[in-house]
Amino acid sequence: MTKVLVVGSINMDLVVETDSFPRLGETLFGRRFATYAGGKGANQAVAAARLGAQVAMIGCVGKDAFGAQLKSGLEAEGIDTRWVKETADAATGIAAITLSQADNAIVVVPGANHCLTTAALDAAESAFAEADVVLAQLEVPLETVERAAQLAYKHGKPFILNPAPATALSSSLLDSTTLLTPNEFELTTALGQPAADWQILLAALPGKVVMTKGSDGAYFTAANGLLQHQPGFKVTPVDTTGAGDTFNGALAAFWHLGLPEAARRAAAAGALSVTKPGAQGGMPTLAELEQLLEERT
Repeated sequence: MTKVLVVGSINMDLVVETDSFPRLGETLFGRRFATYAGGKGANQAVAAARLGAQVAMIGCVGKDAFGAQLKSGLEAEGIDTRWVKETADAATGIAAITLSQADNAIVVVPGANHCLTTAALDAAESAFAEADVVLAQLEVPLETVERAAQLAYKHGKPFILNPAPATALSSSLLDSTTLLTPNEFELTTALGQPAADWQILLAALPGKVVMTKGSDGAYFTAANGLLQHQPGFKVTPVDTTGAGDTFNGALAAFWHLGLPEAARRAAAAGALSVTKPGAQGGMPTLAELEQLLEERT
């Protein structure tokens, strides 16, 4: 099994469904309420684990009921949580999501995720040494992500960075990143070139970027600079939440197979994830992925 180390966020999603969004000062009855485990880091860790990877996670939750529930949920997926810190300085991160008429409004409170420090990564340096690949996102402090890249480099491990939420990245972080996995907006933002053509940006970074493009699949450049397209897998979508996180988790899980094959499997896993509700709820198992690949061969 590939040993994947995930450095990232752990959230509880609080989801309310209503017939309309409340106006300022208005109180409405909602139709349904549910809580879902979330956070891009935790989502990607679960995706990789379900696809057969041996996963460890570095993150931070509050010393509260949500933190205990989320940590227990990760452990139930077989994820090593010894490096998931519990802090009394902040509550577990949450996303308050209101859904109405196929639209949504979201308020994210990072909470304990912003308590994940560089010192916490240094204390977990042995996890970097043991990993085959390191995967990170941008829902924890940027300096912590930069430290993760440094530790991965120090131990000779590939570092995959999903630059979401979108922000401009330093040249040092880009240089120490083995593979960047943005969508089109995240790509132009990460490189500080919002008006640039994505194909030109990919050509300028051969072998260093896989850009996701929704149902169209993913694009990347080979080491020789030629543009490659991994088509999406056609499915009937139910809930697209978590598709990108599934793609990233799968990419890390199958990294050892080489980029073209890892991207193919990641695209298939991402497609399967939208056929069921919930971010983690729709993430496929290895058996489900293999069945789809066999059917579509």
